[in-house]
Amino acid sequence: SNRVEAWTRDVNFLLRQEGRPMVKLIGHRKQFRVMKTDWQNTDRAVDWIKEEAVNFTQPFILYLGLNLPHPYPSPYAGENFGSSTFLTSPYWLEKVNYEAIKIPKWSSPSDMHPVDYYSSYTKNCTGEFSKEEVRNIRAFYYAMCAETDAMLGEIISALRDTGLLGKTIIIFTADHGELAMEHRQFYKMSMYEGSSHVPLLVMGPGLREQQQIPNVVSLVDIYPTMLDIARIPVPQNLSGYSLIPLLREKVESKVSPGGPRPSWVLSEFHGCNVNSSVYMLRTGKWKYITYSDGSSVPPQLFDLTADPDELTNLAIKFPVTVHSLDKILRSIVNYPKVSSSVREYNKQQFISWKQSLGHNYSSVIANLRWHQDWLKDQKKYENAIDKWL
Repeated sequence: SNRVEAWTRDVNFLLRQEGRPMVKLIGHRKQFRVMKTDWQNTDRAVDWIKEEAVNFTQPFILYLGLNLPHPYPSPYAGENFGSSTFLTSPYWLEKVNYEAIKIPKWSSPSDMHPVDYYSSYTKNCTGEFSKEEVRNIRAFYYAMCAETDAMLGEIISALRDTGLLGKTIIIFTADHGELAMEHRQFYKMSMYEGSSHVPLLVMGPGLREQQQIPNVVSLVDIYPTMLDIARIPVPQNLSGYSLIPLLREKVESKVSPGGPRPSWVLSEFHGCNVNSSVYMLRTGKWKYITYSDGSSVPPQLFDLTADPDELTNLAIKFPVTVHSLDKILRSIVNYPKVSSSVREYNKQQFISWKQSLGHNYSSVIANLRWHQDWLKDQKKYENAIDKWL
C-alpha cells in the first residue's frame, strides 16, 4: 500500500491513507511488558550477552532493532488501514507528567504549506481534535518512549553484570522521529524536527561523558563510525564521516579519509504521504526545505534558534539566504533531475504493478489503506489514474 500511494502521488486525487490517530490503554498498573515482540528480542540480546559474548576473546557487535516507540496498527479499522494507535499500559502512562506536555500550535488548513496539507490530509489529521486528544496522543507517545528506554536499560545492565560495560561502545539512535500531532500530523514522512531529528546517544571507553555535541551529524555517519571503532579503513567514497573525532575526550586533528566534515547535513524523501520529492539542508541555525524542481512548489526556510517549533516560514523574507542554501544543496545533489527521475520511476513502477494484477487490479487498488475513501467513488479514482498515465 505504501508503494502504490507513493507511486500515485502526482495523480489528481486526495485520499486518506491512515486511520485517525488514537490512543489505547491496555493491561494494568503493574504491566511492564506491553510491546511483547520487542521484549522478546531484548531478552534474546540479554541472554546472548550473558551466555555468548561474555566468553568471547575477540570484539563483538550486537545489533538490536526495536519497533517501539512506533505507533501500532489500528485494529478497529483493520491493519490494512494504517498504523495510527498510540498504545501503552497504566504502568508507563503514570510516569508521564501531563502538566508538562506542550500542545503544539497549528496553522489553519487554508494557511498550510501545500505539501503539509497533503501530508496532514493523507494522515487523516485535518479534522477536529480537542486539546485533550492531542495531549493524550503525546502522553501515550512519551509512555512508549519510556518503555523503549527500559529495554535499553536491560542491555546496559547485562553488560554491567558481565563486566563488559567498561569496554563496550553503545550507540542508540532511530531511523525517524514522531511528529505526535506537531504541524497537524503524526508519524514521519516530514522534514520537520519531530520527524527528521532523531536521538543519537553514544557511550563507551575513551568517549566524552555527559556532553552534548553541537555539530549537526547524520545517520550516514554511523557506518564510518563503526568502521573506525573496528579499526577498519574507511572508504573514501562514503557520504558519511566518522563521529569518533567528535566523541573522543581529546579531539584529534586527523582529517577523515573523506576530507573535513561539512557544516551541513542533507535529507531527502520520495515516499508516501507527500505529493512531491522533498529535500532538506540543515546548517547552523537554518533549515532549508525545497521541493520537486525547486520552483513549482514554494520552499520553506526556518530559523531553528528563534523558531524551534518551525512555525514561521522565512523564505520570502530572506531570499538571499534561500539562494545561498539552494546553491549549496544543488552542489550536493541535482535535485530537479532526481525529482524528474522519481516521477518517471513512479509511473513505470505503477504500470508494471497494474499489469501484474490483470483482472484483479480494480479490486486490489480499491482495498489498499485508502479503501474507506476509494470505495465511495471507485470509478472517479480509477479515471484519475488513467488520465495520469
